[in-house]
Amino acid sequence: MANKKANPKVTTPKFDRPVDTYFYEMDKALQGNKNVYALGVFLTFFSVMGLIWMIPFPQLAFLERMEAQTFLNWGSFFIAIVIYIYLKLAATLSYAMLFTIGGMSYLIVQLEYVERDHGLPAWMVFAALALIGLVLLYLHYQKEQPSTKPVSFLRLLTVGPIWLWSKVFQKLGWRY
Repeated sequence: MANKKANPKVTTPKFDRPVDTYFYEMDKALQGNKNVYALGVFLTFFSVMGLIWMIPFPQLAFLERMEAQTFLNWGSFFIAIVIYIYLKLAATLSYAMLFTIGGMSYLIVQLEYVERDHGLPAWMVFAALALIGLVLLYLHYQKEQPSTKPVSFLRLLTVGPIWLWSKVFQKLGWRY
């Protein structure tokens, strides 16, 4: 009889919240340089939010009467959906993301001002940043995990921002 090595069965611990399972799986899969992931996730998230923000929003009469047309755009809906999803996963981390998105919104508005003053179109800046962020993430991810499924890469893009915040919270000793 051939002596076959028994594959030790790896058991995943049971978690109470789905977010803990996501973070555990991401921690196991992404052992590389977290700074590269942080930069790639930030650039990708920021640029996707900026691109969505740049989509023209219809001018609605009731918003113009209330002088609120500048405060509502497609980016507002994107932010609301993202914060809601993150709130369902981990409330404390969603608050950190809300402050992060606030800073990103400020930067997006500043890029709009640059564009208004005859600078480079903001959508071009966001498209370039998205390309840089995605290529950076993909290359680093493929170097580290060449045989994993693309679903894991999609999870990095979607859950990645709060996963990175969870690392900050862990370093500070805060519960999330």
